[in-house]
Amino acid sequence: MNRTVLAASTLTAALGLALALSTPARAADDPVKTNTDRAMKNHLEKCYGINAVAKNDCAAGVHSCAGQATAARDPKSFVLIPAGDCAKIAGGTMAPM
Repeated sequence: MNRTVLAASTLTAALGLALALSTPARAADDPVKTNTDRAMKNHLEKCYGINAVAKNDCAAGVHSCAGQATAARDPKSFVLIPAGDCAKIAGGTMAPM
């Protein structure tokens, strides 16, 4: 390989790596923090057992988090809804089962 091409590709790789490492992590990349902030701001509560497949906000120890529910109405996955509405939904509970 030509020395100029080798030097250019090495410099490009080093610059790309430096830019990637210097970019700060965003809070929006953390679904738990995002959901917590949204719940507090909008007065939402966790309602377990009312999710659709892959339409949950998080879960109690079953999987990583948002959008990973593999079954509808999963008793360990929750959806954030307005405070007071969980009791009005059939099958909805405030705690995981």
